[in-house]
Formats: sequence, structure tokens, C-alpha cells
Amino acid sequence: MQLIAEQLVINRGGRTIIEGLSFAVSSGEAMLLTGPNGAGKTTLLRGLAGFLPLQFGSVRLDGGDPDKSISEQAHVIGHANAVKPTLTVRENVVFWARYLMDDDEVDSRVARALTHFQLDDLEDYPAGYLSAGQKRRLGLARVLAAIRPIWLLDEPTVSLDTVSVGLLAAAVNDHTKNGGMVIAATHLPLGLERTKQLQLTASSARMESSQEIHL
Repeated sequence: MQLIAEQLVINRGGRTIIEGLSFAVSSGEAMLLTGPNGAGKTTLLRGLAGFLPLQFGSVRLDGGDPDKSISEQAHVIGHANAVKPTLTVRENVVFWARYLMDDDEVDSRVARALTHFQLDDLEDYPAGYLSAGQKRRLGLARVLAAIRPIWLLDEPTVSLDTVSVGLLAAAVNDHTKNGGMVIAATHLPLGLERTKQLQLTASSARMESSQEIHL
């Protein structure tokens, strides 16, 4: 499977933020979006997910399910964690998993997701009592609780400590090793394998590729 973006033009707030941008990401790869605040990282992710209209250009998938849009095949994790404070930690993840996948796989995948992000000891606590870092891990646990081949992650390391960043990196590496695809905006080094780096500025974008890139 390959996600191909060609000559993208995306506006936000009445301004052109992304102009003439083309790139491709294949199964088994992660692409890191870097650049200063305001360079268009969030705008690009929202355009790829279909949350913002394209003024020009196209985004398509070669491979994948032809009957589903990109957003229907992607996990999209934004700045907000989308945590329901009155539900328990486990109930939050179960809610998303049942919405996205068949019931017979939910319990085992939710358990693995909570264990991976070190939330299993807190699964019966109301999510509203969690710290900022724990809420971020809870938001990220959704990507492991339901299978979707594409992960679009906007600043996923916000509020995470060093150990938690390592848990995220391990999840991303496992996903790409199993044929998944990740596009993430991040300011922190992740030490990922098979990465591309797309550096955005106010006026241009530059692509770098490597087996491993430390930002």
C-alpha cells in the first residue's frame, strides 16, 4: 500500500498554508513532519485525513481497501486526547475499539493496548483522575486497540516523559514492521526505523530518507 500526495494546496483560516507539496509513503514506513510552529504540520495532517478540503492536488491510496476513504483506514490522533473523564480508563479504550472493529477481538486488543502503554494498573480508575501524561498515553492506546493500517499522529509526544516516548516509539516501530504506515508531526527524537523526514517551513518543504533518523 502506498499513500501518494500530489501538488497539494491546502488553505486554513483564509491563508494558503500548504502549496505544491508532493510525497509518497509506503507500507512499512514512517514519515516524520518537522518544522517550526505555523509551518503547516497540523494543516497537512488534517488535509490527509480529509478534515480540511484540498484547494488543489490529490491524495490517494494505491492498495488498501478501495471501498474506504483514507480516514476510514486511519487512526487520527490530534492535540486533544478525546478522553471521556467519567468513563474508566478501560471503558475509554473499549468505546473506541468497539466503534472501529468486531467485538470478538476487542477484549484481547484492549488488554494489550493498556499493558503496552502501562495503564493496566489504572484500568478501573475514572479517566478524569489521570495526569496529563497518562491521559496522552490513554489517547494513544486507541491505535493499538483497533487495527487500522495508517496512523496520522499530531504531536503525539506532548505531555509524555522519556519512558512514555519510548513506549510510543516501540508501538510505531512494531506497526511499521507489520506493514503499517505512520505519518507523525513531532519535535522530539523517536529513533524510528525506516523513516522519511519531511521538513516544512513557511515557504518550502524538503524530504529526507534514511533507515534511521534522529531529529
